[in-house]
Amino acid sequence: MFKRGLTRFICAMLALALVMPAAAYAEEKTEKAQEQAPQVDLAPNAVSAVLMDADTGTVMYEKNKNQKLPPASITKIMTMVLIMEAMAQGKLKSDEKVRTSEYAASMGGSQIFLEPGEEMTVDEMLKGIAMASGNDASVAMAEKIAGTEEAFVSMMNARAKELGMKDTHFVNVNGLPADNHYTSAHDIAIMSRELLKHQEITKYTGQYQDYLRKDTEKPFWLVNTNKLVRFYTGADGLKTGYTSEAKFCLSATAKRDNLRVIAVVLGEPNTKTRNAEVTKMFDYAFSQYTSLPIFKAGDVIGTIRVEKGEVPQLDITATHPYSVLMRRGDADDDIRHELQLKPNLKAPIAVGQPLGKLVVYKGDRIVSEFPIESPVEVKKAGWWKLFKRTTMHLFMAD
Repeated sequence: MFKRGLTRFICAMLALALVMPAAAYAEEKTEKAQEQAPQVDLAPNAVSAVLMDADTGTVMYEKNKNQKLPPASITKIMTMVLIMEAMAQGKLKSDEKVRTSEYAASMGGSQIFLEPGEEMTVDEMLKGIAMASGNDASVAMAEKIAGTEEAFVSMMNARAKELGMKDTHFVNVNGLPADNHYTSAHDIAIMSRELLKHQEITKYTGQYQDYLRKDTEKPFWLVNTNKLVRFYTGADGLKTGYTSEAKFCLSATAKRDNLRVIAVVLGEPNTKTRNAEVTKMFDYAFSQYTSLPIFKAGDVIGTIRVEKGEVPQLDITATHPYSVLMRRGDADDDIRHELQLKPNLKAPIAVGQPLGKLVVYKGDRIVSEFPIESPVEVKKAGWWKLFKRTTMHLFMAD
């Protein structure tokens, strides 16, 4: 009996040993098949592409996102970033006149045909850049802000580095073909996201047509090079590009409900394919994702004490919307946020100085972190103001 039982046990073990490798192989094969199963390619004709949530920077789709490529006129997104930042800092006003130099007027390619010595307002120049992709207007604005195009390009590269754009190097302000002038789809999405923090930019990028020199003998009709702003619901920017080297490029943005997305494609074969693939990327984003608002632009997030400042405390306001990207159908009842500010903050404080971060949790897991920056400048208080403040606190304490 013992021998018969032992024989049965050995046979069972041998059978199991034969079955287990086969099962393991079948499981491994299934896993490999799942890994190798082709994902939906939203931009099959693009050399490189990225689909990004504008509020959180979350990438929803990517294809060769870090490949260094010539961006053509998409370069002008960084040009517009620096223009909008100069306006936000009070260094430039929308009605301020900008004079066109001989050099600016000599630009080829897309232009608004500025004459040497001609003056336009910052507002008009922005229309010329955003809608007509004016190379001449881009150089005129660069010279207005930095003195020379070369100095402005240095500012562009410095800002790109600050934004973490690791695959970018600019040589000019307009994207005309030049050696060593390159960026990537992911970096373009990053600078597009930064530009969209200035919400008024879509007043320029989202307009389909307008006029320059409207009340003169030579009116110039502007038609947006980005046709999606007319034909795709919610599209309001940002910038097209084309050279024979770069092919057809686009950084587009659209917003529906609370969700704003950025779609970047580089190296498309023609405008029809370019627009069709960006449309497909938009449709995917809006059908699969939703955005849960945390704060709207202008909302007071909290306050922070400022030691020795002209004001004793600073209201922290949202400079742009803060939200969380979620898959449609996911529960949002366990989303919470926490404001984490730097302790012992002392004046002076510059506009844009880091103050801390807003951390968003889903349960105990961090899902997003947003840097918090000072919306205003806080100068150091004079000794007399500090004396009065200290005295007042002493009397209040008594």
